[in-house]
Amino acid sequence: MSLMITDMKIRFVLLIGFAFAGISACAQPQQIELLEREQRRMRNDNARIQTEMQSMRSSLADTMANTQQLQREFSALKARIEETRYQVDRQIGQSSREGDQRVKNLEGRVAQLTEGLKAQEAQLKSREGELKELQKAMQKPGSTPSSAEPGEASAGESESLRKDYEAAWRALENKDYRVAISRFKDFLTKYPQSRLANNAQYWIGESYYALREFDQAIIEFDTVRSKYPQGDKVAAALLKQGFAFAELGEKVNARLILQEVVEKYAQSPEAVQAKQKLKSLES
Repeated sequence: MSLMITDMKIRFVLLIGFAFAGISACAQPQQIELLEREQRRMRNDNARIQTEMQSMRSSLADTMANTQQLQREFSALKARIEETRYQVDRQIGQSSREGDQRVKNLEGRVAQLTEGLKAQEAQLKSREGELKELQKAMQKPGSTPSSAEPGEASAGESESLRKDYEAAWRALENKDYRVAISRFKDFLTKYPQSRLANNAQYWIGESYYALREFDQAIIEFDTVRSKYPQGDKVAAALLKQGFAFAELGEKVNARLILQEVVEKYAQSPEAVQAKQKLKSLES
């Protein structure tokens, strides 16, 4: 708009100049000189204005170029920021997932260790009970086999009973499970009415379980319940029977047996382990 106004002014000045030129023939020399100076000044002003306009155009072009360059740099920077944010979010998400998985793994490991510790404690208590039974058998007064009551033994038999049971137990402790099974079975053949008979039957089941022969372990544990229903190994036998079913993938049977332990032996250590196993079977 300003360029159009400037061009109009120039044409107007030129017209005035031509008019003065037409009159110059009859004007005085001083007036002519004055008009010429005015024309020169106007031409100089016009040239200066043109120069300034050209400079302004150049400056405007540079400013536009700089602005476009800044816009490109801003877009590139924005893209880098978005990429960085994406990478950070992904790393944070991955770290969070890995952290959650590590926590779950640790929780599972703690649960396993706790379960193992409880099993060891139960086994230790069982061993203490068996030792007490052995001591009672050793302390009984001597009598002949014909006069002995069921579950009792003569002094000689008690000594033999103790040695046979301890031999079977040492094989179990040494993880020589085949030998332990054989010796506990021999013990049951020789001392079927012993107070330790139900214990011997239970450890036969434990030996098969340790050998991962779960089908046979289930049978042996069931014998503890059916043959020695009043013995102190029934809860432990049911618990390990449930574990064996779980190992075989028979979760329904495992839950039924473990639930029986929880209901019938609610105050026992086996009930605690049964509850933990039931939770793991639900996941």
